[in-house]
Amino acid sequence: MRTSMELLPVRPTRKGPASAFTGDVYVTPICVGTGPSRMSVSLVRFTPGAHTNWHHHAVGQTLHVTEGVGLVGTRDGTVLRIHAGETIVCPPGEDHWHGAAPDTFMSHLAMLETKPDGGDPTTWLEPVTDQHYEQADNKTRRH
Repeated sequence: MRTSMELLPVRPTRKGPASAFTGDVYVTPICVGTGPSRMSVSLVRFTPGAHTNWHHHAVGQTLHVTEGVGLVGTRDGTVLRIHAGETIVCPPGEDHWHGAAPDTFMSHLAMLETKPDGGDPTTWLEPVTDQHYEQADNKTRRH
């Protein structure tokens, strides 16, 4: 446990793995909590049309959009168009996906807690189909 303020170095940005993302996604870790905090924060940058696979988190996830326009979808068919300055709260265990709209970059802060044993709280599932992504975009596009 930290007992005084600490300046952390800039961590390297890495390309998100193809096993979890469609398109080009870049992840910069900001904070990985050390006991008693389990908070993990990353800046995630999506190129136009890039998005996550379906996934869920053991204790939920909060996304704060810092730039651009994106999409967030859930298994029940709910799709939200998200904009810079908006925050999305995904509850524990809810299958969802998120990423950039097809014609713009989107960046967000991804905030979640690691498991009590320090393990990864994210369960990655199958990719979002191109058809599903296109329908999600059409469903939320303003005409």
